[in-house]
Formats: sequence, C-alpha cells, structure tokens
Amino acid sequence: MGRHQYLSDHFSLFFRDLGLDTVSAVGIDEAVNAARHDRPDVVICDYDLLATAPLGAWERDDVLSCTPVVAVSLTRRPSEGHLLDVNGIAGFLYMPTLSRDEALTALAGACRRHTYVLNSSFDKPRMPTRR
Repeated sequence: MGRHQYLSDHFSLFFRDLGLDTVSAVGIDEAVNAARHDRPDVVICDYDLLATAPLGAWERDDVLSCTPVVAVSLTRRPSEGHLLDVNGIAGFLYMPTLSRDEALTALAGACRRHTYVLNSSFDKPRMPTRR
C-alpha cells in the first residue's frame, strides 16, 4: 500500500516480479478493506504512510492486527527515519538497493508462523546422579 496510486502500483509490480501475489491499495482505509477481503500473509506498506497515518482501525481489527507489516521506501534511506513517526516503526527496506534475495528473506521472516515445541530434554528436569 502506498500514499498514492503510483507508489502502490510500483510496490505491487516490484513484489509481483519476485513471484508474490500482490494487490495494490492506496491509503490505510483501502488497505484495510483489501486485507480483510484477501487475507494476505503480509502487508507491504510505504514507510512514509505507515509512519504518519493513524493505525487504530488496523490495530483493533481481529485479523489485521495479527497480519505482519513490512515497511518499504522508495525515497528514504534507512538512516533517514521520519521525524514525525507516530507509530514507532522499527525499520524499513530501501527499495532502490533492495535485492531479490534480501526482499524474499525479509518477507519470509515476517510471514514465519511457528509453533515452538520444547525438546524432550526440557520436558522433565534431570537431577545429576551422585557417584
């Protein structure tokens, strides 16, 4: 999702060329509606939009609040965080230098859904034996 159609379409085409199924959305409201309909594994969002827009509707939604979001920027380098970042974005990907492998690795990490199972050695505490 982007601030305007050009950015949304660019992000959609970039990630579609990596083999992902994408849907373009402009603005938070359109993205919320699209995500509710399509139930994506991850949302890729323009960093400047994500950093400055209220995300209350997203955060309160049962499905969307559990959907990972990856911020990307076409214009800001990672060292150029938005001064008015109202949402505390942890970081973002810089599109002009983003390689295919880096993009896919970041998305795979964001989409990872694991159930952790303790190793059997942790099931019961073992007491040392005396000799």
